[in-house]
Amino acid sequence: MAFLLWADFRENLRGFRGAYLFRTADGAVAVSATFAEMKMQVHEQAVDAWDVMVTFESARALCSFLLSRNQDILDSLLRDEVTVDGNINYVYKLGFMVRELTRKLGIGA
Repeated sequence: MAFLLWADFRENLRGFRGAYLFRTADGAVAVSATFAEMKMQVHEQAVDAWDVMVTFESARALCSFLLSRNQDILDSLLRDEVTVDGNINYVYKLGFMVRELTRKLGIGA
């Protein structure tokens, strides 16, 4: 919705292509997000071709990370709650877009 409402926010997608896979270590939870042609699509299953896969030790660790005000992937890595395979720069790109969105919505710190 944000990409439709704010043209300046949509600029974050210009020329960006990427596929994210977020999953739990036991495979019980998997969700993917793909970006192409200035659009984002969320998939309720794992995509086969991903640029970055973020694996959380548990569903609790996944929720904790996603709902955290300070989504610091390095802190999660140091606590052994998360492993990242692929290009970690994609994680930072997504984190930037999430922080920008929360700022626009007035819910960021």
